[in-house]
Amino acid sequence: MQFTKPKKVFIVDDDQMVRQMMEDKLKSFNHQVTSFSNGEDCLHYLSENPDVVVLDYHLDKSIREAANGLQILEAIKKNYPNIHVIMLSSQEKYSLALQTIQKGAEQYVIKDNDAFDKIAGIIAGLK
Repeated sequence: MQFTKPKKVFIVDDDQMVRQMMEDKLKSFNHQVTSFSNGEDCLHYLSENPDVVVLDYHLDKSIREAANGLQILEAIKKNYPNIHVIMLSSQEKYSLALQTIQKGAEQYVIKDNDAFDKIAGIIAGLK
């Protein structure tokens, strides 16, 4: 996979292992990666203008009453509509995928063995 320009990527997932594995994968393509265990922290740093946010749908492990990915997606798109958002979820529900796309996500990726490669490919195609 060839990149014309490394991107600034935010990863938001409450699973530390998923965050670390995705971070390692994206850094191998020279992307600048910052990861967060909850959406609230990500929202706080959006003024750093990431090119893309990879956002888990379920964000409930790190802080009590944390917003879920759909709520964070809505906040990102309301305040920073030009930031690309890729939703990541273990849920294989068409209705959930459709809902996130309608709210502004560009892609909905299922957490499976190919998820990190799919995300890297999506990011490679962003302008």
